Amino acid sequence: MPSRGEFNNKMEEANAIHLERYAPLQSPPGPDGRHNNNQDGFDDVAIEDVMYMEDADGETAEPGVNNVPKVRNLYFNDGAKRIDYILAWSIKTKKLEEGKKAREIFEKNLKKEGIEIEYDLRGKEIHFAKLHAPYHVLNRYADILAIRMPMKESLALADLKEKYDDLEHPATSVTLKMWDAVSGVGKRLLKPFQVDETILPKKKKKYTCPYSSDKHYLFETTEDGQLEFSNAVRSRIVDYVLRRKAFKEDTQKAFSFGIKKMLNDGYYAAVYPLHEGHWKPGSFNNNRKILFDHWANWKNVLKYQPLDQIRDYFGEKIGMYFAWLGFYTNMLVPAALVGVFVFVYGLFIMHASTSSKELCNAKNITMCPLCDRQCPYWNVTDACSHQSASRIFDNDATVFFAVFMSFWGTLFLEFWKRRQAATQYKWDLSNFVSEEEPPRPEYLSRLESWTTLKINPITGIKEPYLPFWRRRFPVFLCSYAVMLFLAAVAIGAVVGVIAYRVSFLAALHVLEKRVVTDNSSGTAAIETVTLVYKNASLITTITAALINLLIILLLNIVYGYLAFWLTDWECLRTQTEYDNSITLKLFALQFVNYFSSIVYIAFFKGRFVGRPGKYNTIFGARQEECEPGGCLIELCIQLAIIMVGKQLIQNNFIEIVIPKLIKMLKKKCSKETRAQKLARTPWEKDYKLQEAQNNSLFYEYLEMVLQFGFLTIFCSAFPLAPLFALLNNIIEIRVDANKLITNLRRPMAERAADIGIWYSVLYGISRIAVISNAFIIALSSDFIPRLVYKMRYSPDHSAKGYLEHSLAKFNTSDFSPDHRPDPIYGHVDICRYRDFRNPYDHENKYEYSDVFWHVLAARLAFVCVFENVVIVLTSLVAWLIPDVPTLLKEQIRREAYITNEVILKTELMRAHGEEIDHHKVNAIMSDEETNNYETSNTDNLHRRPHHSELV
Repeated sequence: MPSRGEFNNKMEEANAIHLERYAPLQSPPGPDGRHNNNQDGFDDVAIEDVMYMEDADGETAEPGVNNVPKVRNLYFNDGAKRIDYILAWSIKTKKLEEGKKAREIFEKNLKKEGIEIEYDLRGKEIHFAKLHAPYHVLNRYADILAIRMPMKESLALADLKEKYDDLEHPATSVTLKMWDAVSGVGKRLLKPFQVDETILPKKKKKYTCPYSSDKHYLFETTEDGQLEFSNAVRSRIVDYVLRRKAFKEDTQKAFSFGIKKMLNDGYYAAVYPLHEGHWKPGSFNNNRKILFDHWANWKNVLKYQPLDQIRDYFGEKIGMYFAWLGFYTNMLVPAALVGVFVFVYGLFIMHASTSSKELCNAKNITMCPLCDRQCPYWNVTDACSHQSASRIFDNDATVFFAVFMSFWGTLFLEFWKRRQAATQYKWDLSNFVSEEEPPRPEYLSRLESWTTLKINPITGIKEPYLPFWRRRFPVFLCSYAVMLFLAAVAIGAVVGVIAYRVSFLAALHVLEKRVVTDNSSGTAAIETVTLVYKNASLITTITAALINLLIILLLNIVYGYLAFWLTDWECLRTQTEYDNSITLKLFALQFVNYFSSIVYIAFFKGRFVGRPGKYNTIFGARQEECEPGGCLIELCIQLAIIMVGKQLIQNNFIEIVIPKLIKMLKKKCSKETRAQKLARTPWEKDYKLQEAQNNSLFYEYLEMVLQFGFLTIFCSAFPLAPLFALLNNIIEIRVDANKLITNLRRPMAERAADIGIWYSVLYGISRIAVISNAFIIALSSDFIPRLVYKMRYSPDHSAKGYLEHSLAKFNTSDFSPDHRPDPIYGHVDICRYRDFRNPYDHENKYEYSDVFWHVLAARLAFVCVFENVVIVLTSLVAWLIPDVPTLLKEQIRREAYITNEVILKTELMRAHGEEIDHHKVNAIMSDEETNNYETSNTDNLHRRPHHSELV
């Protein structure tokens, strides 16, 4: 706590700063000592109260007398006109005069449109313009844009609802009663995870229809008969105007339109709507603070999200992202539970399985060397721990989990479509139509000197025209050639890691040889090296995976930069074209980057190694082999390290730790006093925040889609993946929420009816996953060979004797001198290796045996059966689940019927010369008036339509 003297000094400092900056702009104080024109951004606040206002982070300055949180000023100096948008520009720029002229023309056009502007020109570097859209502008653009507004809750609607009372409350059957009882229990169990409805109440769906000024009487209004526009709608209307006003005299070309073009040219530094208050403790209760306290705060990490309030504050596009992310996270719960069950089952059988017992007890089986000359013969029991660990993931439950995850992926997508349909209806997005997109400002800036212009057939404005074959095709060809090269770099990195694995494994064997032959080495050193040697494969796998993860993270930085550079080079006209192109590039590059090493282990490692005495080599080096335990455990380790490492480093460290460190450093380096922070206006405080980028959601979707790929494409190798994804997403929701609330300027409330192209990407991944898991089970695991052995070769149809059955025999005399192990390792007549080949004493020695072809046929048959059965069943499930729930379809049709019925009745009255006002709307649907107007309608001006015609 500061002393009284310190507190008084701070008050004097704040008052001095306040008077120095703002006194010239204030009117003389009134009788109460307050300045009513209040240019400092506070709503009717005395100078002596400045110390008790929120600082830039939203906290009150000091505890003490009159320390009451104040409402953030969101109005013009008159205290009545709400600030809908802020325009900020720098006065220290090279384009000062050019920008001043462009701003004058632009703001003049805004004023012609009816937008009111108030300036704040006190800053030494940044000046601000506050924009306000009067009611007549909002009303006009609500009509132009056909914004859906709530209809009156009148007696007319009440009468119509009575007609549907039996549909809304049907006689409940026994089945429905049972379902209600079960769902009731579920709701009670989930109650601790629900948000506090006293603070964030659920919003009921209102009957809405596109606004039309000549049917104003149909819509809900205030007491003075005016529509009530939400802050998001106000900002959206102002943004619509800003994007279409000219800032140059020549209005016939696309180069001279729009706020985004002005931002790109540097005429404005920023444009943003204001946050509705502060979020830290001590600030006045507002929508932003409520969302932070009950959504973005870490104490709500296990709570459901207040989606309606998110949508109201940030708009439908951001609201839809969090609705999808929350739904995805909820769907991960059953997948995580099943994955944990499969993992626990694997732990239970890892030592009890017959194959593990046989391998760990086989003392007399000598294996062939894992590399040429430098590697020794080794006993199969050295792979005991490897085999036991492999059985955790390579067991009969693996097939069940792969099938389950295939169905889970399908159900997730199908149920999301249903949830999306319900969200679209509730948020009035069912009939959403995207607006005609203007050219990107970057596109126009780059082609400002382009001489070939063409009139846009939609807008009638001259735009730059790039011939496809002469200009676009060569660029596209070069762009995608670079893409292929970048993908080859990722594959080359995998080859480099493979070379590391081979050389490092050989180095460990050489180390063991030197220590054992060195008489001066102590017992402890020999024991340590022996331990390392026995776990050489595991150590090599882990270190290689960590190196691969580091390479992946570095390549991602390069890929991100080059993908945007290539897309900018392509010079795409609209933002949608640009977003789709960058989505394709970044997703393809990151997909190859993340999954190429995993694909190698899953489908190629150990497949084409050859045999002892005749190994297949690449650049003179032998290929890697799978140990007797199989390659699935290596696939699991690789997948776990890359997936979990990505989440810990990229998702959590970069998104959580680094921003906090940067913020701490800024505070340490900042010379600004607390009193100076207090004196900032709300628009200055928001300007200090980071800009909300247009493509910010792109990275969030990309991150989650790649995670979905880890979950589904390789789920059979790592059943704990859904659990780690669930934990990551619980954190991810709060990280993204916290970033939007505390670190970013408030984004414009954009509308979007779905998650865009990402649904198609998710669907494609779910189809690839079926094929991938079929091949992983068939090729990487021992499930099929063990099954063939049990059914065809085992005397008692058990796994007993499978180890001996799966190891081929090789006569060491058949080694060539270049591949024969060093004599220091001793002499062995017969060594074993993992393959189905004829023994050394067979007439076709070392050729593939009949067992190999039986197993190969079984593998191919399993792949065909698994793929077709799973795809057919998942497609059947997708077909059986309707995209839109039946009850929702009925509700949508009912709303359309009610809306049309009300409009037809009122228009009929108007056709007879009756003046319709909001008092008469309540009676227009009464049976008596309806019959009177229908019988008097001798000219049949409006025939009463049948129900089916209305819907």
